[in-house]
Amino acid sequence: MPGLPSPLLQVRDLTLEYKTPQRRVRATHEVSFDVYDGDRYILLGASGCGKSTLLKAIAGFVPPASGQILLDDKAVAGPGPDRIVVFQEFDQLPPWKTVLHNVVFPLVATGKLRRAEAHERALHYLDKVGLAAFADAYPHTLSGGMKQRVAIARALAMQPRVLLMDEPFAALDALTRRKMQEELQALWEDAHFTLLFVTHSIEEALVLGNRILLLSPHPGRVRAELNAHQFNLRSQGSAAFQSATRRIHDLLFDAPSHQDSDQETQRLAA
Repeated sequence: MPGLPSPLLQVRDLTLEYKTPQRRVRATHEVSFDVYDGDRYILLGASGCGKSTLLKAIAGFVPPASGQILLDDKAVAGPGPDRIVVFQEFDQLPPWKTVLHNVVFPLVATGKLRRAEAHERALHYLDKVGLAAFADAYPHTLSGGMKQRVAIARALAMQPRVLLMDEPFAALDALTRRKMQEELQALWEDAHFTLLFVTHSIEEALVLGNRILLLSPHPGRVRAELNAHQFNLRSQGSAAFQSATRRIHDLLFDAPSHQDSDQETQRLAA
């Protein structure tokens, strides 16, 4: 349709598989979706639906069994600095490097910036996540939430085309998780980067995403896609938010026929 922007990221009929000692396991089956520049796009589904495997494939770590991933209309053939991942684990930071040098290192190692410019950009993003005062600290002195903030600062400093986040707040306590959600939302409001975020929390998907892709239980298939731009962190507790939560729960766990699923996808995405 004329006037519509082109997708930044296109996933087309993507089937992903991995091997175990006993057999080959299908993680996702013919998954398709588009992510546009500036989207906060959420992959939501129960444990084992293949959403983390899907994120790793987009990062370039898992080759497709079939289908295609396109970024800026070019096929993804491996990892690259245009796609940076923040994982759930806190120990993503080399412990022998200070907070500042953890953010500086990938900028210099990839040839993105010279060291002086890398220091300046690293300090900028550490300030954005509220950790400029901890630039000379080492990771072992930080809390789990602070380590995740360093990992986010490091990822954003690379200015990737897409920031990929794999359940980054799942292991945090409830109060810290809420604070991290607030900080991520504030960072997006400031920079409007493109975010692809994996979670199994319906509430987190609704408050962080503007678009949500629902994946069925193993193997992951597209169950539905819906808009969530009307919700934010202040929406929790409202009748509309609770209604949306119940609706998504029903879509995720009440298995429809494939025909019903297609109709629901079209209706919700409208």
